[in-house]
Parts: sequence; C-alpha cells; structure tokens
Amino acid sequence: MFQVPLIILLGIGVLWKGTGLARDPHNRVLGFLVAALVLLMVGEILSFPEINTAIDTGTAAGVGKVAFNGIYMSGLFALVLVFITALGGTKAAYRRHLRINTGLLAGALTALVLAMIATPARVRGHSLSNPDMAHPAVASFYLVGNAYFLYAYLASGLWALRYTRRASGNFGLGLLAMALGLIGLTLTSAGRMILVALRIGEPGSNQAFNTVIWSLSNWAMGLVLIGICYATGVQLITRLRSAVHHRRMYHELAPLWTALTAAYPELVLSRAPEGSGWRRLHRHHSYERRFYRRLIECRDGLVRLSPYLTRVAPNDDLARGPAGQLARHLTEALALKPAAESPHTELPAALVASPAENNLGADADELIALSHALRIRTS
Repeated sequence: MFQVPLIILLGIGVLWKGTGLARDPHNRVLGFLVAALVLLMVGEILSFPEINTAIDTGTAAGVGKVAFNGIYMSGLFALVLVFITALGGTKAAYRRHLRINTGLLAGALTALVLAMIATPARVRGHSLSNPDMAHPAVASFYLVGNAYFLYAYLASGLWALRYTRRASGNFGLGLLAMALGLIGLTLTSAGRMILVALRIGEPGSNQAFNTVIWSLSNWAMGLVLIGICYATGVQLITRLRSAVHHRRMYHELAPLWTALTAAYPELVLSRAPEGSGWRRLHRHHSYERRFYRRLIECRDGLVRLSPYLTRVAPNDDLARGPAGQLARHLTEALALKPAAESPHTELPAALVASPAENNLGADADELIALSHALRIRTS
C-alpha cells in the first residue's frame, strides 16, 4: 500500500543527503544515513514480486528472496547506526554497539542463506501461506528473518525516541511519529513469528490473524512515512528560510563590501580553483558561507580604513555613531586614503560600527545598516 510512496521518499532522501555527504565526506552520521536510505530503497524495489521473480529466473530459485532480505536488513542495520552515531558517547561504547549489530546482521544473513540452501528447490519461492511451512528450513527462514526485523525495528524506534529529546519542537514531533511507527513494525514482526509457529502445524491457517498483522503493518508504515515527511519537511523549510535570509543579507552588504574591497582588493579571501564538476559540488559555497565570508571582509576593511576615519572625524564616536553619519565619514576616508600605502607606515586602528550586543547577528545588523546608508549616499 505504501510501497511506491516510500520508494519515492527514500529516493528524494538519497539525492538530498547524498549531496550533503559529497560536501562533507567525513561525516559519519551522514554516511550511515545515505547508506541506510540507499539500501532500504533498493530493498523496497526488490520486494516487488515481478522483480523478485526476474532475479530468480536469471539466477536460481530463492536468490531474489535472500537478496531482498539481506539488503533490507543491511539498511535497517545502517539506520540503527545513524541514531547510535548521532547520539554520541564514548568510543568504547560506539565500538561495542558496532560489534553487536554487525554480529547480529552477519548471523541473521548466514542463517537465511543456509536455510534457503537447505530448502528443496521446488518450494524456494515460498511465502507465509506456503503449504510446506512445516519444513524446518522454510520455517527457520521466516523465524530468523522476522527475529532480526523485530530487533532492528525496535532498536531504531527506541534510539529515535531517545533522539527526540535532543531535537527541536516540530522536528522532534516528526521523529516521534517515525519512532512510534517503527515500534508498530516491531509488533508486526513479532506477529509474523507467531503466525509462522501457528502455521507449522496448520499451513494457511489463522487467516484473520494474518489480516490483522498486515493491517497493523500498513498503519505502522504510514506512521513512519508521516514522521519522515514531517521531519524532513520541517528541516527543508528551515534550510530554505535560512538560505533566503542569508542571501538577502549577503546582497544587503554589497554596497559596503564593494567600496571597501575596491580600496583594499587583497581583503577578498582567496578561493580554491573549482576543478572538476565533482569538486565544484564538494566545494560549493552556500549563501550562508558566502554571507559570513563577506561579513568578515567588510569588518576587515573597516579596520584597515579606521585610521583615515579618525582623521576625517577626530571628535565623532565612530563605534556608536549613526549609520548615516558614519557613511559620510566613510566616503571621505576612502577619498583621503592614498592609492598606495607604504608597508612600513604604522596606522593605529579604531573601533568602527560596533554593535551594542556582542554577537554575530548584532554585528551583521550594524554593518547592514551602514551598507544601506552608504548605498543611499552614493545613489
């Protein structure tokens, strides 16, 4: 029911977080997250009966079923590690969790492969309704597989619940919905294990119980999708608002930045050559970074120009003066500054356009006000 929407969401997540990983390849949390998204997406695609049958036709009976379970289990393994890594902790604790989860995954995959090998070729395309459920290899395949799913869903859900304590309001609500959905999927895995045990003696029995399990699975997966959409939507909206905000401030600093870098071109921070398309993506500067770069260059320019500002306005308060007055002094100081300064001349710096509060936002507001006043004066 939710298979196609889930594949689409996972694909969008791969593109979005994959771009972030390309910019920050050493980010372990992002690395596990992208791996989880890719593996879960591929697992969902392999779960389509047509694709599963095509794999069996091209290889051997049962390979498609083993491939789906192996890839999907690996995706859940990576998802567990996302939360473990994001929550931090000591290196010893991280290594312990990594060893335990790797061992559980390896053990489950080995058991699945051995169970499929031990299954007669004629019944390797089995399902929960298979009349040969009493065969030990068939029953073992479902019991082992669902046991791992139970653990992985429960571990992911509990780790997600722990992470919600650190998450902000709306993002935390999305994670909470996702965690509850994962716990719901835990119950469905437990239910399937019970169903397997019941059907060993009576293949195809307890159909009403099976219907309840599938219904719960659909509701739980729906809750996971709601959580993913809500958490991702909140994160995306926050990112877009931040980008728009920093883009606006970046352009608002342009008049001041242009005037100061024309006088001191060496203030412009050097950029590495772009190189290949992959390197351009890796070195891509968001508007946030470009804004902070421009803010630093403006502040450095005012420091360099401040000795001339003190000459044109020796009795004015350059640190707290009105932006319009300071813009007039700035144009006069730029005119006073010689085209070439002697490197041996020592010029005392002064505090210019100092914000009342000692934080980056207040500093940005102060320089933007000066930039607006300079634009009005020179327009």
